[in-house]
Amino acid sequence: MSLRIYGNRQIKTLPTLDTRPTVARVREAVFNIWQGTITDCRWLDLCAGTGAMAAEALCRGAAEVIAIEKWNRACIIIEENLQQVAGEDQTFQVVQGDVVKRLKTLAGQQFDRIYFDPPYASNLYQPVLEAIANYQLLAPAGEVAAEHSPNRLPVKAIPALEICRQKVYGNTALTFYRQTSDDPLLTDASQ
Repeated sequence: MSLRIYGNRQIKTLPTLDTRPTVARVREAVFNIWQGTITDCRWLDLCAGTGAMAAEALCRGAAEVIAIEKWNRACIIIEENLQQVAGEDQTFQVVQGDVVKRLKTLAGQQFDRIYFDPPYASNLYQPVLEAIANYQLLAPAGEVAAEHSPNRLPVKAIPALEICRQKVYGNTALTFYRQTSDDPLLTDASQ
């Protein structure tokens, strides 16, 4: 099976429903919201599935992409998809494993854009967003977009992150987070 992304490029998908690619309408909305901030950014794709969001980020000029996915079969597809679209001056890495555990290995790195799309019924939302905050993975002007069911906001408050916008597209909702304005790291960075 295949899926079309930005620039009418085709990427591969898994032949089964093991992954749920972000639908075209939602992908387009995310990149419209983040328009002007993708070129040369560092992109982190969590629960990457087919890698469609990471591939679109590369197609739109991201300098670096890291995709984390639990399933080996999906990682193979993501690797192929990213190789197909990455330019010579772009880098990417596909990391297999439990997303919460793998986030710890990224401590010390910061990302301008983080896209998080776990299975909607999973219990990953709270621990992943807390890990992003605790390991300081979000760049000071960065944002996280969490894809979820529109029926519920999947997390309790996280002191280091605040909701900056929410959007609903049919059966898909997006909640965007940024660092809180009273985060001491932001205050120190601006001095």
